[in-house]
Amino acid sequence: MEPDLFTAAAEERQEKDPSSSPLAVRMRPCTLDEVVGQQHLLKRGSPLRRLVGESGGGPAGPSSVLLWGPPGIGKTTLAYVVSQATQKRFVELSAITAGVKEVRTVIDGARRASGGYGKETVLFLDEIHRFSKAQQDSLLPAVENRWVTLIAATTENPYFSIISPLLSRSLLLTLESLTDEDLRSLLHRALTEERGLGAAVTLQKEAEAHLLRISGGDARRALTALEAAAGAAMAKSETEISLETVEETVDRAAVKYDRDGDQHYDVASALIKSIRGSDVDAALHYLARMIEAGEDPRFIARRLMISASEDIGLADPTALPTAVAAAQAVAMIGFPEAALTLSHATIALALAPKSNAATTAITAARADVRAGLVGPVPPHIRDGHYQGAAKLGHAQGYVYPHDVPGAIAAQQYAPDAVHGKHYYEPTRYGAEARYADVVEKVRGRLAGEGAEGRQ
Repeated sequence: MEPDLFTAAAEERQEKDPSSSPLAVRMRPCTLDEVVGQQHLLKRGSPLRRLVGESGGGPAGPSSVLLWGPPGIGKTTLAYVVSQATQKRFVELSAITAGVKEVRTVIDGARRASGGYGKETVLFLDEIHRFSKAQQDSLLPAVENRWVTLIAATTENPYFSIISPLLSRSLLLTLESLTDEDLRSLLHRALTEERGLGAAVTLQKEAEAHLLRISGGDARRALTALEAAAGAAMAKSETEISLETVEETVDRAAVKYDRDGDQHYDVASALIKSIRGSDVDAALHYLARMIEAGEDPRFIARRLMISASEDIGLADPTALPTAVAAAQAVAMIGFPEAALTLSHATIALALAPKSNAATTAITAARADVRAGLVGPVPPHIRDGHYQGAAKLGHAQGYVYPHDVPGAIAAQQYAPDAVHGKHYYEPTRYGAEARYADVVEKVRGRLAGEGAEGRQ
């Protein structure tokens, strides 16, 4: 939309006094080459390169794109770079404040600009997942006929939040979380460049590490915290930003935790061992330490899924589905809300009855395989679906379990080398007590006790 008088006045003020803009705004890249991270989307000939006209013209015009990723990793920045670099008409809308009326106004303007001046329009629509189905439908004719080239940004899974017709007419570009190296590079540029802090202060190594931890891969959060800490340091006439200054400014203590060092493994180990030991309070403490230190929530979720099978197993068959559901939810919502999901799963696992029978069972079976206790598959359970299998004796004499009472046929399944071995030894804890009763009866039936069948 065209800026009103107040917007124009604000922009003029920011041009005359750049320091009036937030540091995160001042440090926005002006070209795609200045963009931190997302290099997989910035290769030669990529859709974003073509949007800014780097790949020339031709019959294949630039495609509309959907930018998907968590907050603070560059979706708006990429759109801003396109707006600066392209020679096309650029219009920005937010789905939070805009509706169908505003979209139609932009589309009408785009058609006039194209027909009257031959000028193409790029429409950046932020938070598109907030648009209803009807509002998204209003974009379809413009995207279909390329009256506008759409750049839409979303933090929600587009397969759930974007209508299929719009998805099919656009390229989905998935942005990756920024790494510590990406953020470190951005912080150094912000400290030294004139548009940033102009080398007015330096940053202690410990303070930098803390900023990286609390940013959680969010560039905007990192720059906002740096600006606040720099302001606090200069207010105290200090030329170096210390860890204490960062802590005071962001009101968040530096957790003794190194995601790449011993603390990473020590705290993760303590979380799992607390769950295994059924100490729910200790487990929540270690979970909180990992969250506050900026640990990747997907890493925590993976550890919980492992714990569900390793330490709980069939003592509570709902443990693994709970952990898997938590991992899926974490991937969809991210922090800060993911902390609630991880707490939910951690409490459920810590208070669940425990059994490592599934762990010891597969460990023993793998040990036998490594030791060479394999042997040929018994002929009667080999594949018999190909021509000539019967002449080899394959699948001959096999008893179909569904044809016998109880659906358990007394026949040998394991190779001779391990026939009669019992790997799974169920406990009597929780729901596994039921499995203990079942496995005892099944093994008896397989051995021919109280039933007829092939041995």
